[in-house]
Amino acid sequence: MPEIKVVTEVAGRVCALPVEAGSSIGDGDEIAFVEAMKMEIPVTSTTAGKIKSILVRIDDVIAEGQTVAIVET
Repeated sequence: MPEIKVVTEVAGRVCALPVEAGSSIGDGDEIAFVEAMKMEIPVTSTTAGKIKSILVRIDDVIAEGQTVAIVET
């Protein structure tokens, strides 16, 4: 099974993780929310599949382009 990296487009603080490892997701589903500039910006999946791992935790400060999760397709 191919693995797809889900990356964030903004830097900020992880404020929510609505899914967990093992969850099935669809294309465009929200994987995490990043607080930046007083807004909560969703990090969405680019493919349908199953969450293999989540690489961040709530309150982690992350950089733009950082991998947030791995999805198996």
